[in-house]
Amino acid sequence: MEESDERSRLREVYLGIVDNQLRANNPPETRQTFDRLIAQGISEADAKILIASVVAVETYEILKSNKEFNHERFVRNLNKLPSQDFDEE
Repeated sequence: MEESDERSRLREVYLGIVDNQLRANNPPETRQTFDRLIAQGISEADAKILIASVVAVETYEILKSNKEFNHERFVRNLNKLPSQDFDEE
C-alpha cells in the first residue's frame, strides 16, 4: 500500500470513529465538541477532522503506553479544539 493510500485509509477509519461517536452520543463530549465547533463557524467536515485528530492522539497514546483509554485526557483535548495543542503522556 502506498503512503497516500495508508493515510487515506487511516483518515477514513478515524472519521468513521467520529461518526459512530456522534451517532451513539458516546462519549457525549464528542457531540458537545462538534456542536461547539459548528457554533464557532467551523464546517461540519472540518469539525469532524478536528475531533478525529483527538481520536488519533488518544489511539497513539494507548498503543505507545499499552494503557487503557484515558477519558479525562480525551475530554481535555476535545476542549482545546480548534487548537491542536494536545496533552500527551
